[in-house]
Amino acid sequence: MSAALVVLAGLAAWEAVVRAGAVDALILPAPTQVVSALWTDRALLAPDLAVTLYEVLAGLGAAVVAGTAFAVAMHLSAAARRAIGPLVVGSQAVPVPVVAPLLVLVLGFGLAPKVLMVALVCFFPVTINLYDGLRSADPDQRKVLASFAATRWQTFRLLEAPAALPQALTGVRIAAAVAVIGAVFAEWAGADAGLGHALLIANGQLLTPRAFACVLLLFLLAVVLYEACSLLERRLVRWTPRPER
Repeated sequence: MSAALVVLAGLAAWEAVVRAGAVDALILPAPTQVVSALWTDRALLAPDLAVTLYEVLAGLGAAVVAGTAFAVAMHLSAAARRAIGPLVVGSQAVPVPVVAPLLVLVLGFGLAPKVLMVALVCFFPVTINLYDGLRSADPDQRKVLASFAATRWQTFRLLEAPAALPQALTGVRIAAAVAVIGAVFAEWAGADAGLGHALLIANGQLLTPRAFACVLLLFLLAVVLYEACSLLERRLVRWTPRPER
């Protein structure tokens, strides 16, 4: 409740500053103008929101699949860990604004470069969190399974994978929050649809309220995806104690 009051107070102050003429509305529109643009341009923005959402979900799904494969391989094989571990870390250092135009140049203006860029942004948190989770299984429980002559696969299935699930879902939550960044950069590099594309067009035409409406939709999209992943985590991981909010 206190957070909502802070946000409302900030919006009220923003509205007052713009309405008083302290800031040109062409540079910083009032919140009411942004909401008005969101409603007035809904027929234009709704398809762009759908395109960006599809890119984000496809890229996040690809990152989860690839990240799971890499994390499990590094956990089970020392040779794989030495071979692909540096690649996983190096993926985090890839400059997204530089790589996005190259992907568009190679793959064209279709869906592929957008999905690949989102997957690249999401790959590191998914992989590292799952890998660390697999390594964090209780050593005493490992000894119990070993005393029953459990195979490597049985140890992985019965102990390591369930123990890694909370941390793995944390990685997915983080990836969901940053996935929108990858989609926007990819759309800026070359696209004919999506909120990133709509934002560029609005800025070029000096339609500042529409540009801020695009930013608001991107913000809300990231929040909704994060909360959806949090809900999924609460449904799947019931045995982990959680702090009260």
